[in-house]
Amino acid sequence: MTEEIKVPTMAEFLSQGKAPEVLFWVGCAGSFDDRAKKITKAFVKLLHKAGVEFAVLGTEESCTGDPAKRAGNEFLFQMQAAMNIQVLNGYEIKKIVTACPHCFNTLKNEYPDLGGNYEVIHHTQFLKSLLEEGRMTVEGGKFKGKRITFHDPCYLGRANGVFEAPRELLQKLEVELVEMRKCKKAGLCCGAGGAQMFKEPEPGNKDVNILRTEQALETQPDMIAAGCPFCNTMMTDGVKNKNKENDIEVLDVAEMIAQAQDL
Repeated sequence: MTEEIKVPTMAEFLSQGKAPEVLFWVGCAGSFDDRAKKITKAFVKLLHKAGVEFAVLGTEESCTGDPAKRAGNEFLFQMQAAMNIQVLNGYEIKKIVTACPHCFNTLKNEYPDLGGNYEVIHHTQFLKSLLEEGRMTVEGGKFKGKRITFHDPCYLGRANGVFEAPRELLQKLEVELVEMRKCKKAGLCCGAGGAQMFKEPEPGNKDVNILRTEQALETQPDMIAAGCPFCNTMMTDGVKNKNKENDIEVLDVAEMIAQAQDL
């Protein structure tokens, strides 16, 4: 029997005359991709456990327009953004949390120019704040002592300077954190950014995700941690390409925290 996970919508909150503490922006990957849905579920379970009053937009949420903008279709991006901003401002949203760095970057840095001003937080930052406020605990559980390397998502790390939140959470899991030779400000893309996720790569000597996976494997990890659904897909594909999928798992930081607590 699968347990029922309650995810309230903004419309439900409005009908009760209430406002949530935070809006969870799920994003396209977290809504439709079967692998990324697991990240969404893990994060929702952690929010429930911490007693966070949150809501989602549900069917009122549309793509932020990030892939369209990166692919050069500014017109489509602005159409998407205008629709979303109208919905967000209609609900008087102030604070947004998302597990997708692409959504995070677009909502945080590109929506203000179009009239959408919100406090936007990546899910690792939000989980870290819950930890600091004593609303959540993180234990090592099955990850204690495991060798973990963390892949910095471009739009979280180099674009927005968020390097420490995911690492601090991993260290709370009592793992052995081993850094790749290209990490933090010198981190290498997984190959999915700039709308590359949705097309075949151009001809070349090696796919970017294979190169990045090789850098991860150099650290001889038990597991690769990620903080982005796109990165998760690209690194998982890279691990499969190296025939290591039975040895090395690719997991989002939120999934690791949830699994450590048997949620």
